Parts: sequence; structure tokens; C-alpha cells
Amino acid sequence: MLKRSIRLRNPYVDPLSLIQFALLRRKQAGDLIEWAQVHGNFYATPRAPVLSALARGQDMLFDIDWQGARQLKAAARADMVAVFILPPDGTTLERRLKTRAQDSQAVVNRRLAAAASEIEHWRDYDYVMVNAELEASLAGLRAILAAERLKRVRQTGLEGFVARVLSEL
Repeated sequence: MLKRSIRLRNPYVDPLSLIQFALLRRKQAGDLIEWAQVHGNFYATPRAPVLSALARGQDMLFDIDWQGARQLKAAARADMVAVFILPPDGTTLERRLKTRAQDSQAVVNRRLAAAASEIEHWRDYDYVMVNAELEASLAGLRAILAAERLKRVRQTGLEGFVARVLSEL
């Protein structure tokens, strides 16, 4: 399940804008599982839908930056697997940012300028992938998910299953 985040563009110049104030209040109230200001926008993930999905045994996929990943790791390290996705090179990153046509040239330039400092956080992740080709990257993500689901600590009922097998021997 892909999580839904809140994205708020800041129309205010004042650093203590209404948007920041609203997010801070939700954060202080414990309503957000992670939040960050990235490239001039505010992003946040509401806590309740995430906890509800996890309680139902669903996997969650977060498309967040290193700040959000750090907050999730602090909140749920045992349940989290972090994957850092790198571009194959700087030229490809620039082309992808421009062809997605969501941001102005100024925003693209700001994102490119921030890329180096963001990429510096790659060591904080469990896995690192180079996204050179979409299908190969998706296959890599599926392989990570499959491997993580097979970890002993993630298999519910395994103790009972092994005890049953042993009792039958």
C-alpha cells in the first residue's frame, strides 16, 4: 500500500506561516508520523492511516526524503526497511526533473542544487538501488520486499509451526 502524504506549497514568505503553524500543531498533537520541509514545500504523513494499515498486516511504501525516513526509523525501526534510490548520473536526474513537468525551472535548479546534500544520506539506508531502468528498479524493490518478508522475525506464527514440525518427528 502506498501511503498518502500531505503536500502543502507555502504561499507565504513569513517562516512562521499558517501552513507551518498547522503542521506544527498536528505534529505536536501526534497526528503525523513524519513531516519535513523539502524544496520549499511541506510534506507530512498522517499517523492514523499508517497505523491502521499496519494493524491489518499491510506493507506500507513511503516515497519520502531522508528527513522523513529518519523520523520513521525513530518511530518504528523494527518494522522499517529503508531503500535509497539513486539516479544513474547527474545528467539523467536533471532530465527526469525537467521532463516530469511539475516544477518551474527555478524549482528544478533548487532540487539539483540540493541533490548532493541529500545523496550524502545514502549510508543511513538498509538498501541502495540505482534507478537506471524502471522495470529493473521495480524488480529490485520486489526482491527486497520478498526477502524482508522471509526474515525470521517477520514471520508470524513461525514458532508454533516449527514446534508442530518438531513434534511430528
